[in-house]
Amino acid sequence: MATYLLRVNLDIEDKSPIESLRLQSAVNTIRLLLKKGNRVVILSHFGRPRGLDPKLSLKRFHKILEKKLGERIVFFKNFNFKKMRAEIMKDSKTRLFMLENLRFVPGEEKNSPVFAKRLASLGNRYMNDDFATSHRKEASLVAITRFLPSAPGPTLLKEVTNLHKAMVKPHKPLTLVIGGAKMKDKIGVIHNPLSRADYVLLGGGAANTFLKAGGADIGSSLFDPGMLREARKLLVNKKIVLPLDICWGGTKILDIGPRTVSKYREVIKASRTIIWGGPMGYFENKRFARGSYEIARAIAASRAFSVVGGAETGEIIAHLKLQHKVNLLSTGGGAMLAYLAGEELPGLKALKIKHQAKFNGR
Repeated sequence: MATYLLRVNLDIEDKSPIESLRLQSAVNTIRLLLKKGNRVVILSHFGRPRGLDPKLSLKRFHKILEKKLGERIVFFKNFNFKKMRAEIMKDSKTRLFMLENLRFVPGEEKNSPVFAKRLASLGNRYMNDDFATSHRKEASLVAITRFLPSAPGPTLLKEVTNLHKAMVKPHKPLTLVIGGAKMKDKIGVIHNPLSRADYVLLGGGAANTFLKAGGADIGSSLFDPGMLREARKLLVNKKIVLPLDICWGGTKILDIGPRTVSKYREVIKASRTIIWGGPMGYFENKRFARGSYEIARAIAASRAFSVVGGAETGEIIAHLKLQHKVNLLSTGGGAMLAYLAGEELPGLKALKIKHQAKFNGR
């Protein structure tokens, strides 16, 4: 019987529909390992604590996971490795164990080999199934692979395989739909695949930044001043498609307008590969949700190979119950953007992963 240290993502905001995808992904992988006769030690984080913070304890997921898995889980409330190791290794019927928030320990975010080695002492196999955090260089993702036989999990493999498919040999036309607030996170995604993309449809704060760069009056709308210079350079590229009309809320642009929705729908309908990251506007307010909702419906109705990522974008898909109408609903926002931008993801590098790698589970 192998004892797997399983890195999953339980960084789940309360009552957030999209993030339940992370929980279900974790549950599916745990079940798979148990079915193959393994014991599982669950590793994860929650939030960005500065030291021990009871408000960010993973205890909140203890009973939820027990109920979903139908098995007792031993929860360790502190990092006494000697006691944890004794509890895990003793002969008992317990097959599931769960550690407290790894980010309570400074060595986690510092990618400490000392902390990683202590973690590794709790099992004899390691699996990373947390694609969403694999763009971080942390001990439970990177350094730990030096001390145990390591493998990618099925969720991580699914994400990498589908992202690779969308980017390396996409069916054409390839359309990027880029929205959301942080232009800095999106600029690499526009740059890297621009030579392969046929259209880049912009909305949200990303569109505002380009509109501002082009000299448009955007009032007090959200934009990224640090990205104006880069946006001006990209504006000369005819693949960049800006909103034809916009919806104002006071002095702010809060959604794309009906003519833009119509134009974007036409492009999406003709596309064969679509990557969407970031809402088209302030979708949390129903008055300004139409643009994002219409884009979601258009992508779901298209015959394109579709990849959707980011918490807010995924929340829109979940709200409209379109999860099964897209090819990949990514568990990671930042990690997906980093991958698409061609950046090196430390968690993947540590596993020496290739997109065609296969999950074994033994």
